[in-house]
Amino acid sequence: MARHQWGQSIKYFIVLIVLFSCVSCVNTKKATYFSDQRNGSFEAPAVPKLLIQTNDLLSISVSSLNPEASAVFNQANNNNSASANNTTSTTTTASGFLVDGDGNIQYPFLGKVKAAGLTKEELKDNLTKALVDKKLLVDPILTVRYLNFKVTVLGEVAHPTVVTVPSERISLLEAIGLAGDLTIYAQRDNVLVIRDEDGKKVTQRLNLNSTELFTSPYFYLKSNDVVYVEPNKSKVASTGRSQTWLPILFSALSLGVIVADRLTR
Repeated sequence: MARHQWGQSIKYFIVLIVLFSCVSCVNTKKATYFSDQRNGSFEAPAVPKLLIQTNDLLSISVSSLNPEASAVFNQANNNNSASANNTTSTTTTASGFLVDGDGNIQYPFLGKVKAAGLTKEELKDNLTKALVDKKLLVDPILTVRYLNFKVTVLGEVAHPTVVTVPSERISLLEAIGLAGDLTIYAQRDNVLVIRDEDGKKVTQRLNLNSTELFTSPYFYLKSNDVVYVEPNKSKVASTGRSQTWLPILFSALSLGVIVADRLTR
């Protein structure tokens, strides 16, 4: 009888070891967004000013009192409607006006036109003036949009992805949401944003546990921003331990089950 009870005790002990190895302590405060948020209000950050950069792909639509005269300027945009409607994608079409390495676009009848370093409104005004001065169109109305406004979300998110943004405005939280949200292993207080500014790579780390995010100039993302979410120490440690100890643990458990079975007979 004592031998049977001892064998049962070993089985219970083995079950407890398995349960303990599968459960880890989690700091719920670190796993919660904006844990310091209280009722109130604050000033939202301004949407960053977007400057056209080399390799940007632009849609430039033209309308005027003479539709036939305007049509020639819109030929490069004929295939843009399908790509502009996509919410997420990893590819873009070759249509539109590409800003070359010198910062110029090739525009019908005007030739090379400087675009890099300008806002969309500034480029629109320059093109409108040039079309009128050269008497190519009368009272033209131009609309300039980005075709490749995208941000990349990598790391500890459910679905790492490249997000295209037809509205040309996206916050860090929206980008993370479109990537399926952070995993439980994400390091929420140290999210990295990588941005191109003036030919340099600029990095900024953000804390999603703090409401200071809402006033950060990096709350709204710019085109070509990269968001990287690091894994927390728990995942790194558990991954290393599991690769080392799991084979040994399972071997020991198998041996324990065999011994317990023999003792209970």
